Amino acid sequence: MCTVSDAIEKARRFLDKERVFRLGELLTESSHPKTRALSQTIGADIGAGIRMLQSVDEEIPPIAAKVFQEDAFRDLIAAFVGALNCGRRIFFTGCGATGRLSILLEAAWRRFWRQLKANHADLAAKAPDMENSTFSVMAGGDFALIKSVEGFEDFPQFGRYQLEQAGIQAGDVVVAITEGGETPFVIGTAWQGLDAGAQVFFVYNNPTEVLVRHVERSRQVVEEPRIKKLDLATGPMAITGSTRMQAVTIELLVVGCALETALVQFLRQVLTARDWARLGLRIRPAEDYHRHFVDMLSQLSAPSAVDAMARATQFEENIYRRDSLITYAADSALLDALTDTTERSPTFMVPPFRKHGDDRSPQSWAFVKNPFLSTARAWGDMLQRQPRGLDWPADVYRKLNAPLTLQAEPPRLDNTEIYKFMTGNEPDPSRSSVPESVLAVIAIGDKTDDLIRNSLERCGTDYRRTAAIIIGEPAAASHTDELFQFSCDLPDSPLQLWHHLGTKLVLNTISTATMVRMGRVVGNAMVWLSPSNKKLIDRGSRLISQVAKCSYEQACIELHRTMEEVQFRSQQGEEVPSPVALAIERIVAERGKS
Repeated sequence: MCTVSDAIEKARRFLDKERVFRLGELLTESSHPKTRALSQTIGADIGAGIRMLQSVDEEIPPIAAKVFQEDAFRDLIAAFVGALNCGRRIFFTGCGATGRLSILLEAAWRRFWRQLKANHADLAAKAPDMENSTFSVMAGGDFALIKSVEGFEDFPQFGRYQLEQAGIQAGDVVVAITEGGETPFVIGTAWQGLDAGAQVFFVYNNPTEVLVRHVERSRQVVEEPRIKKLDLATGPMAITGSTRMQAVTIELLVVGCALETALVQFLRQVLTARDWARLGLRIRPAEDYHRHFVDMLSQLSAPSAVDAMARATQFEENIYRRDSLITYAADSALLDALTDTTERSPTFMVPPFRKHGDDRSPQSWAFVKNPFLSTARAWGDMLQRQPRGLDWPADVYRKLNAPLTLQAEPPRLDNTEIYKFMTGNEPDPSRSSVPESVLAVIAIGDKTDDLIRNSLERCGTDYRRTAAIIIGEPAAASHTDELFQFSCDLPDSPLQLWHHLGTKLVLNTISTATMVRMGRVVGNAMVWLSPSNKKLIDRGSRLISQVAKCSYEQACIELHRTMEEVQFRSQQGEEVPSPVALAIERIVAERGKS
């Protein structure tokens, strides 16, 4: 365990040398005035707290409508179509939540072409090998889909190298997606794409003028005329800094709309009128996407939907307060469920997913499983390809001038490690045999009855209780102990964009509300967060300063002290508190003594 003086020295080094990670001026890091009393509201009335969260989602449609009319959005569609016509590839790059979004876009694209091949092989043959036209690059590789890879997002050279290894070439398209617009890894992919001769689009969620004024690395990208920009800024997040919410939602809506539109335009060019009629697709204007999204928000904020979210929140809270576990079962929605579930760990500092064979680490409060497939096949079906773990030896980290800790002990991020997360249908007594364990089936769209029935037959008897979360058309009967239905229209579309958006909105709201009820949020500040990179150290220091009413410098020093202590306790197998929450507690207690 490091000494107090070591922690103070690290804090001083951060304060003196990492000023480029001071991001308090960004809107995505600001406190939203609508939700400043969120923890108090949701503690007294869950439904009122859920409506408070949803009120921030309602700020997305006006921004989306504006972006849909911009030249940069039309250019993005044209670039996609041009790449498809020329046999080039489309790369989506991101980190954390935007990395998971990038993987989701690729998986949705691949699923469409696989299903086309299965249902209309003759039509698919007219556009061969299109399945491989998209490629996702996430900081830390696919391993980071399930567990944050500490420090990767802090280095632009890592982004450059991962995109280079993915085979970027002239004529390709790179869509570099970063919620804040300042992530070094994503910025590195933008520059690498430009150097390779690709068309580069930079997608971000802070006002351009704010980024240019406060973040030098962002200013350089924004002012580069060869890079096209899509500013999707909607304002502060519902939970301060939690960009997995509104920022990624509008990114999914806008980039997903562009990709679907390009796909339909491409197919319209290669298919005959008779082929087109068989396929049943039509070109939808961007205005349709805006209208459908507004309708979805309205339907999910109806009293019946809010009541279902409140009941689901209370249900999940009760599970955790009784030291039990919930396991979500899904098939086509598995990636959506995994994304929401795994993002709870860094956001609210709950135990991350545990590998098979690890009996020492705490169990994750929630986990996901495909009830129909083994783990290896479940991963393949979820991603619509084999995982892409990273297997970098020490010399790669030396070449990239990585921190000495990474050079000395490269993290294990390869597929062997990914497959240790047992997302398949293998029995897991460590989850199912705990008192009041729950299997919750997530069913989206049609055929929900079959999914729920088969899931219960295959896995339900292993768990003490069962539940169903149904999004879309109501089910005739769920045959579960608990039922949470969210009736909303899910228009059919090539990449099933509305299924993904509906699932995201429902799961994000329930999981956030649950964590607020569990005391992970004070006001609208997520004081339980894992400061696993420099951006989060800055955010943690600002939260400590705000809540404990002390200087940023004192907050940063106390944070580094508690980070060292929490790391040591975690290595001993303890379920540890958040360094941020612990630092706040100690500063307040020390002040009370004086």
